Parts: sequence; C-alpha cells; structure tokens
Amino acid sequence: MRNASCGWEYIKEPLAMKYDLNIVNGKPDSANHNPFEYHFSFDKQDTVEIYLVCVVFYGCVLVPLQVYAACRQIHPITRLFTATLIVQLAGLLFDTLHLLVFAFDGEGSEGVNIVGDLFNILAQSLFMMLLLLLAKGYAITRMMLSRRHLLFSLWGLYSILILTLYFWNMMEVDVIEDIDEYQTWPGWLTLVLRVLIMVWFLFELRNTMTYEHNTKKLNFFLHFGAASLVWFIYLPVVALIALQVSPLWRYKLLLGFTYSADLLAHSFMTYLLWPERSEQYLLLAHEADLSSELDEFNEAPHIINHSDSALLTPMYDYSSEPLKINT
Repeated sequence: MRNASCGWEYIKEPLAMKYDLNIVNGKPDSANHNPFEYHFSFDKQDTVEIYLVCVVFYGCVLVPLQVYAACRQIHPITRLFTATLIVQLAGLLFDTLHLLVFAFDGEGSEGVNIVGDLFNILAQSLFMMLLLLLAKGYAITRMMLSRRHLLFSLWGLYSILILTLYFWNMMEVDVIEDIDEYQTWPGWLTLVLRVLIMVWFLFELRNTMTYEHNTKKLNFFLHFGAASLVWFIYLPVVALIALQVSPLWRYKLLLGFTYSADLLAHSFMTYLLWPERSEQYLLLAHEADLSSELDEFNEAPHIINHSDSALLTPMYDYSSEPLKINT
C-alpha cells in the first residue's frame, strides 16, 4: 500500500477489504436518469420497451380474443393455438419481470429469466407443431395422420436443439465474447434443421393441396402456406444479416425481429382460425347436441309404430284385382 509520501510499503499483516463496485450509465447519485438504461449495457438498452409492447399486445388483444374463440369453437387446432399463445404470454411476463427487477437493482432474478426463456422455447416449439399439423391437413382434410413418426421425430429433434442452444449459450459462451447464439455450432444446426423442416413443410402442404378439391379449403391452405413460409425463413435470414451488424446493436436486432415475426404470425393465425372464418374449412368445427332433434324425428306421425292393425293394411289389395295402367 502507499504511505503519506505516495511510496509503496510492504505490510505483513493481511488486510480484509470490502468494496461495492456499481457500474451504471450516468452519475450514481443523480436522480435524473432513465430507469430502462441506468443499469443496462448499451446492447441491452431499450429491450424492456420491446417486452412491454409484446406483453400488452398478447395480454390485452391476442390471448383474450383467442380464448374467446376457443370457447366458441371446440376444435383440437384451436385449442393447440390457444395453448401456444398462453405459453408465449407466460414467457413474456417472466422475462419482463426479470428486466423490471434488473432495472431497479441491477441484478434481476436469474431463475425468473430462465423460466421465461423456457416458456418462450416451448411456445415456439408448439407453434411449429401447429404449422406442421395444418400442413398435413390434420382436422381439415383428414383426422388421421400419415407418417406421424417422422413428424414427431423432426419436431422433437428441433425442440431438443433449441434447448441445447439455449443452455450452451448460457453456460459455454462467455459474456465478453463478441458472438451471438447463432454463431455457435448448436445455433447453426438449429438454423439448418429449421430450413429442412421448412422444405418438408412445403412438401406436405403440396401433397395436401393436391388431394383437396374444396375451394374454401384450398384458399385457406394458400394463405396459410405463404404466411408460414415467411415465418420459417425469417430467422436464418436475420441470423445471417446479424453477422454484419455491430455487436452493440446485434442483440436488439435479433430480439426485435424475432418477437415482431412471432407477433405477426400469431396475429395472422388468429385471423385465419377465427370461428366465423374457420368453420368453412375445419372438420368438427363445433360439437352439436342432436339428441333433441332425433327425439322429435322419432315422434313424427309417419315414424310412430301404432298397434292399430288398420295402419298395417296395404293401401291397395293387389290380390283381388289386377292393377290396370293406361298407357
């Protein structure tokens, strides 16, 4: 340590030191600072606003509308999509909570953040399953799935790769390294598999449309296929563009494009699966109770089996006189 003359002196006794290092944007003792930038590094600034916009849109618009649609229309596709939106909203809420706590104390809650990310991964996986089921015409042209083992194998492999990418990025990639999650080998494998699933998606959609002759269903598959293709291809394209972007902006670019694309895809799917529209092409769009109609039909006068033998007598006795027909 230094003495009064600023010279170094050796001290034999060990010293116990306590220090608090608080790195913030701006003066620590200043009250005039942006809470969404004060504790955040530059590449993470303005991310709270992105999450808040998504939470408001999902929580106040998409999820209530889809829950209302699911209550009106009992259908497996509708239920799966409703579950996807609810899981997506749960993930956004957990991530937003973590960021709000981080904005307050500069630490946040790592456990809450992990739970939110896992919910987001599950929502993405469920949405991809929904797209693959619709491409095969499930509950639209048929109720039985062909090549179901291949379908669930590809879906399971993609889900495992997403989880592997997440934990690899969390444990193996140092925060000071100038790379993002899609510059690791699990990230490249995820993007390649996503492209392969997109090709298989188009193949299955083409086969489904080949054997479909209903005009309304074909129109649905046409719009559905175009929108789904954009959702499949956007992530590899954005990941390649991000390689040319400064690390200061790369994270916000990926985050903004990812949530914007998911939000648009979910909004368009809500539009396609709205009950008044989807009942034109969905099988088993609603469950109707026909028991009362059958009871009324059985009680009709021409159906009741009377015990009166006169009602069982033929209207013409052909044995007594031959029937004459004038030509």
